[in-house]
Formats: sequence, structure tokens, C-alpha cells
Amino acid sequence: MTSHRVLIALGSNHYQLPFIHWASQRLSVILYETRQSPLLWTKDIKGSGRLYMNRLISGYTQLSIHELEQRLKQIETEAHRSSIHITIDMDLMLYDSERHHLQDWTRPYITNLLPYMVFDEKLGYPLG
Repeated sequence: MTSHRVLIALGSNHYQLPFIHWASQRLSVILYETRQSPLLWTKDIKGSGRLYMNRLISGYTQLSIHELEQRLKQIETEAHRSSIHITIDMDLMLYDSERHHLQDWTRPYITNLLPYMVFDEKLGYPLG
């Protein structure tokens, strides 16, 4: 099976620490050789004033991109995410060298945490 390098952004505005830890643990089942960034507080980008706790997780998976995205949505559903209480939001930012959620790459919850997520030098990291 082929291994795929991934980067996933996590965010929560409701019982933030427990849900970030819970989601991180859930990801450890479908990813291997994971690396977790430190936690970062940010304000809601929509201006609601709510605070989000954020983390990036990198690693490898043998799941296809479609299977991985389905698993992420399944985890969000298990956390009873709603439009007001974002218990957990998980966005696939990178799958191999393909970037996703392009508008998010310049936001603080990515730019401030990305330096903690350096991959093996021989694999490179598509920053540009």
C-alpha cells in the first residue's frame, strides 16, 4: 500500500482542550508517525468574538484522500459538532503535495503553527 503524507488542522470553540485532545487521539488510529504542534488560541475569523483552540497534526496514512476526508467528517459528527458549538473542526490541509483549503494557509492558526511541522528534509515541504 502507498503511504500519503498529510497535514490536518484542528480547531474547537467549545470545551476546547478536551475536544482537541480527543480528536488528536482519534487521528492517531488512522495516521502513523504523527507530529503535533503546540496549542494556539485564536479569535474566530468571522468576528463572533469566540476563541478557538487550534493544533496541526502531520503524519502518514494509507487511506485515499476520499476515505480520509470521510473519516474526518465522521469524527466531527461523533463530537456532535453544531453551527454554534464547534466541538471539533478538522480540515485536511495537505495530502502528499496537494494543498487544500487554500484560503486558510495565510491565517494565524496555520502560519504560527506550521514551523513546528517540518517534515523530513529529503521529503521537502511545499511552503511556496
